Amino acid sequence: MTSTTRAVCPHCGWPDGAEPFQVVSRHGTATGGTVWTRCACGSLQVRVSDGCGTRVVSRSRPSAARAG
Repeated sequence: MTSTTRAVCPHCGWPDGAEPFQVVSRHGTATGGTVWTRCACGSLQVRVSDGCGTRVVSRSRPSAARAG
């Protein structure tokens, strides 16, 4: 999965273009797909894949258990 934003996680610096640390779920849509992933720091991310590429469109703070 290649990111089109060249961004990184603001919590830990994991590149958005890198393979997700953990895929939580995948869902097909009319224009491509949505993938819910978890970053190495525990942040939940929503990635959208469509004709423009793949990008993180939303992310949470790291989970309290992982942020420690």
